[in-house]
Amino acid sequence: MSKNLPNMLENTMSKIREMVDANSVVGEAITTGDVTIVPISKISIGFGGGGSDFSTKNTSAQENFGGGVGAGVKVTPVAFIIIKDGSVRMLPVAAPANTTADRIVEMVPDTLDKITSFIDSHWEKKQNK
Repeated sequence: MSKNLPNMLENTMSKIREMVDANSVVGEAITTGDVTIVPISKISIGFGGGGSDFSTKNTSAQENFGGGVGAGVKVTPVAFIIIKDGSVRMLPVAAPANTTADRIVEMVPDTLDKITSFIDSHWEKKQNK
């Protein structure tokens, strides 16, 4: 086997390492005023390669090599972590809901927050009277 294919694979992997690091998954924090936003992403990598040594009438197999290596990297935003006033909240980045049932499921956390806030404010008003 030629030494060319392992070298090609190593070079491709080193280039991928240069492109993708921990900062690609958990992005650099962005601070504006009292709010800090941290982007979170998903990384998908595809990788493949192959090659062959071959000989002709005039040359030996050690002199002829044909091969190639390819890779692809896909970075997809998944969510944002929002830090404000000591509380942390995750805001997912998702495709919009297609069905009514999906929309209802998405609305449950916000609805519960609003109900809890209403009950808390109502309870405080009762305590202050």
